[in-house]
Amino acid sequence: MSDAKPQLGLIGFGAFGRLTAKHLAPWFDIIAHDPAASDGDGLARLTTLDEVAACPVVLLAVPVGVLAETVAAIAPSVTPGALILDVGSVKVKPAQVMLEGLPQGVSIVGTHPLFGPQSGKDGIAGLRIAVCPVRGDKAAWRVAAFCRRALALKVFVVSPEDHDREAATVQGLTHLIAKVLLAMEPLPTRMTTTSFERVMQGVDMVRHDSAAVFRAIEHDNPFAAEVRRRFFDLAEQARAELDD
Repeated sequence: MSDAKPQLGLIGFGAFGRLTAKHLAPWFDIIAHDPAASDGDGLARLTTLDEVAACPVVLLAVPVGVLAETVAAIAPSVTPGALILDVGSVKVKPAQVMLEGLPQGVSIVGTHPLFGPQSGKDGIAGLRIAVCPVRGDKAAWRVAAFCRRALALKVFVVSPEDHDREAATVQGLTHLIAKVLLAMEPLPTRMTTTSFERVMQGVDMVRHDSAAVFRAIEHDNPFAAEVRRRFFDLAEQARAELDD
């Protein structure tokens, strides 16, 4: 009997792609494609987009802004029965893009690991992930079971709409407040309170996130604009009370 690991194709080998490869390498033979990557860090073999797209499991670790063109590029090469996943910070838009752009014969699951290279640098066991069925409920439950049993993640199986509705507050406000505080730097570091230090810990977790991540969270989530509007309305109300 062969002990060969199943093959997984990883498209995108940036900071999050590498984190993904690190934790999936014990379970899969990973091949990856990323024009910007020069080596696989011993975690994956870099190869062509067509070879990666033909794997039985394909994971799209690309920014939401380039997901549509990535899906269009891999669609001719994906194999019937394959499982295609994304790891974007929003889920409604990627789900629609993958449904419209991928062949009928593949299963599609949206995922959002609720952590990143910073929060996951010391391990991911006990951290959270959202799993969204898009095409093929059984595939989504298999993904959820793998994340729970093999990776020790806390799994939430939700619709793309429910995910984005909650993420509009959980991520949208976090990144918005962090962006403002970062613009106010340098901030005090000497006589700080525990509450201030906790706030800055949250800022530091997203400090190095790319502009593409911020744009996806704030612009590609259909519920984010309303959360921002309410936040700014309440902030303006608080300012008016202080100015009285």
